[in-house]
Amino acid sequence: MIPETAPKEDVYLASAEFCKTSHVPSFDKYKELYMKSVENPGEFWGDIAKDFFWKTKHSGDFMSYNFDVTKGEIFFKFMEGATTNICYNLLDRNVHEKNLGNKVAFYWEGNEPGDELTITYRELLQKVCQFANVLKSQGVKKGDRVSIYMPMVVELVVAMLACARIGAVHSIVFAGFSAESLCERIMDSECSLLITADGFYRGDKLINLKMLSDDALQKCKDKGFTVKRCIMLKHLSKDIEEGSLSPPAKRSCPDLQVPWNPEVDQCWHTLVKGESDQCEPEWCDSEDPLFILYTSGSTGKPKGVLHTVSGYMLYTAATFKLVFDYVPDDVYWCTADIGWITGHSYITYGPLANGATSVLFEGLPTYPDVGRMWEIVDKYRVTKFYTAPTAIRMLMKYGSEPVQKHKRDSLKVLGTVGEPINPEAWLWYYSVVGDKRCPIVDTFWQTETGGHVLTPLPAATPMKPGSATFPFFGVVPAILNESGEELEGPNEGYLVFKQPWPGIMRTVYGNRQRFETTYFKKFPGYYVTGDGCRRDKDGYYWITGRIDDMLNVSGHLLSTAEVESALVEHEYVAEAAVVGRPHPVKGESLYCFVTLTEGMSYGRALETELRNIVREKIGAIATPDYIQNAPGLPKTRSGKIMRRVLRKIACGERDLGDISTLADSSVVEQLFQNRCCTA
Repeated sequence: MIPETAPKEDVYLASAEFCKTSHVPSFDKYKELYMKSVENPGEFWGDIAKDFFWKTKHSGDFMSYNFDVTKGEIFFKFMEGATTNICYNLLDRNVHEKNLGNKVAFYWEGNEPGDELTITYRELLQKVCQFANVLKSQGVKKGDRVSIYMPMVVELVVAMLACARIGAVHSIVFAGFSAESLCERIMDSECSLLITADGFYRGDKLINLKMLSDDALQKCKDKGFTVKRCIMLKHLSKDIEEGSLSPPAKRSCPDLQVPWNPEVDQCWHTLVKGESDQCEPEWCDSEDPLFILYTSGSTGKPKGVLHTVSGYMLYTAATFKLVFDYVPDDVYWCTADIGWITGHSYITYGPLANGATSVLFEGLPTYPDVGRMWEIVDKYRVTKFYTAPTAIRMLMKYGSEPVQKHKRDSLKVLGTVGEPINPEAWLWYYSVVGDKRCPIVDTFWQTETGGHVLTPLPAATPMKPGSATFPFFGVVPAILNESGEELEGPNEGYLVFKQPWPGIMRTVYGNRQRFETTYFKKFPGYYVTGDGCRRDKDGYYWITGRIDDMLNVSGHLLSTAEVESALVEHEYVAEAAVVGRPHPVKGESLYCFVTLTEGMSYGRALETELRNIVREKIGAIATPDYIQNAPGLPKTRSGKIMRRVLRKIACGERDLGDISTLADSSVVEQLFQNRCCTA
């Protein structure tokens, strides 16, 4: 599976100087460690576990699992019987055992330049303990679910770690999602408490988060589920109270209308006043739940991916350290939002587990100008930088001049996440941003995997632009054909994994059957990623995109079924089908076909209404780029919509392949004639 020797041609290599001090300095060392990790995972991960605190040691096998639905229930367990607390390992261990109390944990950079804050590990521990005591005073206990709907502020990290400290399960909802999406996630996870903020600016756009939160709680109530407590952080409000962590934002908004229900709402700042900054951690079993994070599902209903304590901690710690080649004097910056898995694993848990200093950024890469990211890199002397191909492609449009106005000489490793990066963007990132001296780690992974599963290691892996290269330690990939047969050598098919790694999800919250059906029933004995993959002659893996009905828009996974469900809620829409169309910046854009009910007419006003419905039901990220009037949809005789044909129409490609199974082929020409040429 791993080639004997790495290719020497058509690849990019890290400098000899960089390799000298790297954790994994060569391809031979990578191979040696990789074989150990898959042949003796207990020893490999056991060595990593020695760096963490365990209240009690595990008993029995280090790892046990079943991937085959024909042999019984799917399960995986790591270090069963061991007890620990992930918050203790991220904060107390670093402050008291590693003497990092005065080290900066986060440089917070607000939406507006100059709106900034620095917080040390000791200060972060104190704030987390205070808020953990607040949660306990609100009746939150081990195993309870807590929803968090907040902007990118330090208090978001405080809230999630406070939950982890007392054994509560956090469910963070991206602050760009709609009230309906928040409601759906609160109800599915049966959250007892919501933590939110008054509002925030994203660029020059004001988001009234409290109003959205209230709308979501009312929707929950209307559906028979009541959340009795909501804690609100004052982030933009003029009268920031004593005890605030964040200073008043430079772009404060004194006129922000903040709805308030005294029977439900409580102020974060009022609650933390007078609370002790000491809080004994709740000791949790390795397989106790840590968090739920929702990811779009092909059926339209988001899946609550559940991760557990010890395996996730070990995996995020190890992937962060080795993939970014972390060393103690690094300043690391991941530009993701904590509302996504990238922010969970590589802003909070992975970096803090290593005692790293990170940048936490609230704003946009183009606000107030397109040089903002490089200005921040220079300001904090960032050494390791991790962002999405969407951001890179967007900034490419403005040329190299905004980048080269800034030094960027501190940068040592560049990373990408969220979707495959096209070679053109990779080369621009490498040449312009990294000045041809920074290795690029193009990481493939999912909410479900917990951390990187295919990735280069910066010193060890010769890089091919656009390739996720090779598996991380403990990960055993395979490529299958439609019949479930493993393909050897250069080939293309379904990407699957043959055995678990510590960070793999444990279930879909509240729906075991959906978990097994989605990931394990198609090919018994394998974890099915839902992605297509190609392996080249050198053994490199290339992700080719989603195989199921999912779209990757700006690195955010969206369900076509979820968008379709929103569209057909409009009384004029009888049927809808959504496919992806390539987009030069976002990777994919949403192209929607709508069939109207008899007698209804199509026009711009209807298009606007449909876009607004999708924004309200899902969020702005799902707003359709194209909506086409479709008098009919291409269907087989059994009534199945041929999405393959719709994708061709969306792209204007006349080579449709075999359409002999269509019930009415004349509809195809009609759709070509009505095709949207511009958004």
